[in-house]
Amino acid sequence: MSDRLLLRLHADGSLAWLALDAGGRALSGANAGAPPPATLARARQIVVLVPSEHVLLLDAPRIAGTRTQVAKAVPFALEDQLASPVEDLHFALPERLDGERLAVAVVARATLGAWLARLAEDGIRPDVLIPETLALADPGGGLVVVENGRALVRLGAHASACDVAGLADWLALAAAGAAVPPALTVHDFRDEPRLALPVPVVSYRIRQHDALAFLAAGLPREPALNLLQGEFAPAHRQMPARQLWRRAAALVAAAVVLAFVYSGADCWRLARESAHLDEAMQATLHEAFPTMDKVLGDPRQVMGSALARLHGGGDAFGLLHALAEIGPVLGSTTRVALRNVEYHNAALEIGVRAPDVGMLDVTREQITHLPGLKAEVTAANAADGGGIDGRVRISAAGAHP
Repeated sequence: MSDRLLLRLHADGSLAWLALDAGGRALSGANAGAPPPATLARARQIVVLVPSEHVLLLDAPRIAGTRTQVAKAVPFALEDQLASPVEDLHFALPERLDGERLAVAVVARATLGAWLARLAEDGIRPDVLIPETLALADPGGGLVVVENGRALVRLGAHASACDVAGLADWLALAAAGAAVPPALTVHDFRDEPRLALPVPVVSYRIRQHDALAFLAAGLPREPALNLLQGEFAPAHRQMPARQLWRRAAALVAAAVVLAFVYSGADCWRLARESAHLDEAMQATLHEAFPTMDKVLGDPRQVMGSALARLHGGGDAFGLLHALAEIGPVLGSTTRVALRNVEYHNAALEIGVRAPDVGMLDVTREQITHLPGLKAEVTAANAADGGGIDGRVRISAAGAHP
């Protein structure tokens, strides 16, 4: 996998490319045309050099504020030096906004958009887009690259491009303004004789080969300016990270959904268990107290109330309490025999056999004298074989019959 893929977009729309290793060294010579898709896919970074004639390199005074504030202020600070309205231009700033002067690259929005559209035709989505002159290494003096019909010039911190025919006049004008350093180096990639230049030249190398490899050697690891920023910033290199965030968000959403599903399933399971328990309690209540089936309420509370009544809890007349009271009376004589017991509507009705009506009435009187009880004879019939079968109704004293 190549660390960096360097392309050069010529003014006529043609392309050339070469791959660089992690140290910035070319892995091969320049190749004409667009890189194969496999080569594009393997590159960690794609850098494209664009014609310098269309990019104006300026500097502006240091502007205080955030990067967003500086980006908004710079176009108006340079407006007097521009021939086009700032609304039609794109301004690129350095990554670090320090120093007394601020380097700025200016290009027409339409031109930048056309470059990106041309690259997209071959499936190229660049990470860095810079003018060719920013790939000229600064040797501490002046540097000139001459090609067929055009020349790239680097004079200290200043860089520009011009046609070959006007190079001599351009250098003469720069020398008049003392902008040409004393040590000027020229790399001539034409198959033509050496140019006559009006300034001192310490080194002139003619008939050089592979201009793109030469530019690759001078390309800084981190270019000072990248035209792809702001609305033109490359988004495709952030896609893997965005995909990871999307996957993480999807996993979180799935976890939340699963938590809700688990909670819903658990609630449904507990509701079923609760319903089964309610059914079991209702069945137990029916078995123990059939008469309580029609009583509304929680089966536990209904059964608790019924048990309290049986035990004589509260103000209710309890079965067990009543039996405990009348037991000694019935057990104190053998002349009265208990035949059956019925309990309903807070009243105890006992069936007894007595030798005569008088003894039945004596039994009633004994029960009546017990604390909190009252008794009345509800039936007295002659029994087969002699004696009386009677029924005595026992309830709480003061209760309505």
